[in-house]
Amino acid sequence: MLHELVVENYAVVDRLRVRFHNGLNLLTGETGSGKSIVVDALGLLLGGRASADMIRSGQERARVSGVFDAGERAAKVLAAAGFETEDGELLIEREILSTGKSRVFVNSRPSTVAVLKDLAPHLGDIHGQHDQQLLFEPTAQLAMLDAFGRTRDLRGKVRELFSAWKRSTVEIAQLEGSEQEKARLLDLWQFQRKEIEGASLRPGEDAELEAERRVQQNAGKLLETAGAAYEALYEAPESAWTTARAVAKKLDELARIDATMEPVRLALEPALIAMQDVSYSLRDYLGRMEANPARLEEIENRLAALDKLKRKYGTSVDEILTFLDDVTRKLSDVETAGERLGELRREQTRMAAEYEKAAADLTARRKSAATQLGQRVEQELKPLAMERTVFRVTVEPAAEWSETGADRVQFLVSANVGEEPKPMERIASGGELSRIALALKTCLVGPAGHAGAAPPRTLVFDEIDTGIGGRAAEGVARRLKGLAAENQVICVTHLPQIACFADHHYVVGKFERNGRTIAEMSELDARASTEEIGRMLSGELLTPEALRNAEELVRAAKV
Repeated sequence: MLHELVVENYAVVDRLRVRFHNGLNLLTGETGSGKSIVVDALGLLLGGRASADMIRSGQERARVSGVFDAGERAAKVLAAAGFETEDGELLIEREILSTGKSRVFVNSRPSTVAVLKDLAPHLGDIHGQHDQQLLFEPTAQLAMLDAFGRTRDLRGKVRELFSAWKRSTVEIAQLEGSEQEKARLLDLWQFQRKEIEGASLRPGEDAELEAERRVQQNAGKLLETAGAAYEALYEAPESAWTTARAVAKKLDELARIDATMEPVRLALEPALIAMQDVSYSLRDYLGRMEANPARLEEIENRLAALDKLKRKYGTSVDEILTFLDDVTRKLSDVETAGERLGELRREQTRMAAEYEKAAADLTARRKSAATQLGQRVEQELKPLAMERTVFRVTVEPAAEWSETGADRVQFLVSANVGEEPKPMERIASGGELSRIALALKTCLVGPAGHAGAAPPRTLVFDEIDTGIGGRAAEGVARRLKGLAAENQVICVTHLPQIACFADHHYVVGKFERNGRTIAEMSELDARASTEEIGRMLSGELLTPEALRNAEELVRAAKV
């Protein structure tokens, strides 16, 4: 239920704050007074599209906020999105900036339009003239039948099975389409694998060989340099190690006389050990180093062979080995393609059988619901001055399978006795369509206990009275009143025959203030409501006769 709506800088609205109540809330006013602006603003809170064109001229932003009761289902959506509700109250705010962007806040925390769209089905439903045109669309008719028949779980199962069947079908087509191409490449892949495996590559082998080649190419220089280093460090009579050893002996003598020199002597010991270790390493290096032309030629030949492979398969041995893994996998895929294709075909057959069974169950449920919905709509149309109208819901096989099942649903109407029911878009006039839409809405929303009943919500009807009058208008009003018994109903109307049924009556008007047009909305008490109904009957001037007629309409509405 919507408790309060605040609109600021939206279209011709400067600032509007209105409280709504349980029951039937009716909005009246002259054509163009701004009644639909209130409905559009509420639509923003339910995830509707925002545009900078909505901002009042001369302002930087528009703002709409609403306070709702958050029912159990809405609370679950909020919890899944990370929001909490206090005392079951929900505050939704929407800001539209001059850049065209909009900002959403839920309980004063930043949120997204996606969250509003998830909340919308549990908070309210807006039905306008555009929604009436949607009644002509087969997908919308199918969705309404499914909502009435409560097929959500079964439809979800059908959707999952269709997706699984579709995936296997696509994969089979891909495998079958690529078999010829793979057969053409099979010889090439086999040759590539044989050539790479024949080289007996080791990971990192090319880097190791490059390093060894540098050593062999510079063997003479390495021997000369290492020998000179060994001489200077250890072998020569005046080597660094000999000199350091002599210094160590002098420090020993000093330490025997002066104990304070002992740390100095000890500090030299690691250096002596290190020089000795390095000299031994140089000696071993010289012992194993030798110029080997045969080994150098062997390395050059191996590197040339690797370069040949690199030109074909990668810039390094590691990349060549990765290429080998890929070729091996492709060959394995070719070898197992027949087996995989067989598995997929068996899976496809199994999924198709399961889908057909689930779709048949869904069809049976829809046909049963179609009969009930047709009868219910006809009953709802009788008090709307369409007592002889025939309304049929047909469920026929669709041209192809889909995630919604294997059915094509169509609403058929015959508004005249003796005429065969035909598609609704070919038969229904504007007024008839308004009444059929209301009858359908009544069947889908409730009342509680009927098939398709839903938890109480805010139901908004924007000019549901288009194209009707007289007895039909009274019938529409009583249907709205019936809906309002278990749901909050907000309705924009031009007809006094409907306005007289209001539990709460609001009037919307345009005024000029400081050179600017503004729209205002106010709630009327019983007397003011009757006078407004009288003006709707008589025009701009309220005549005594019109007032008496209005009072009579209000009394009749309470019967």
